[in-house]
Amino acid sequence: MKYILMDYVNEAGWPKLTNAEKEHWLGAYMAYVEAMNTAGVLRNSTGLQPTSAATTVRVANGKTQVLDGPYAETKEQLGGFHIIEVADLDAALSWAARCPTALHGVIEVRPIMGKALAEIRAELVDTPA
Repeated sequence: MKYILMDYVNEAGWPKLTNAEKEHWLGAYMAYVEAMNTAGVLRNSTGLQPTSAATTVRVANGKTQVLDGPYAETKEQLGGFHIIEVADLDAALSWAARCPTALHGVIEVRPIMGKALAEIRAELVDTPA
């Protein structure tokens, strides 16, 4: 089963770290990603640019609204994600617990839908109302 592990961090903390601290954390993340690669569970992994680079789009009353910044103001921001394929939730939780983000932020673990939109639509069409 595929899961997304979403890393939520306080992005304001990174600039405050010394170069040695940044080097430490980058090494920890590289080792974590390499461990997932070696285990054969990693499908995709990347970080995100800061929320200051975000743009939020909403349609209200038929009009598109484009706003600078993230949708919500929160203490922790989505900083990156890892898509893994493992046997079950317990295995996904085990990988989440090994993520360096778990030491200073939180990891949200969520199953990825195993169906394409076309499959979901087909089920709706085939199901009597």
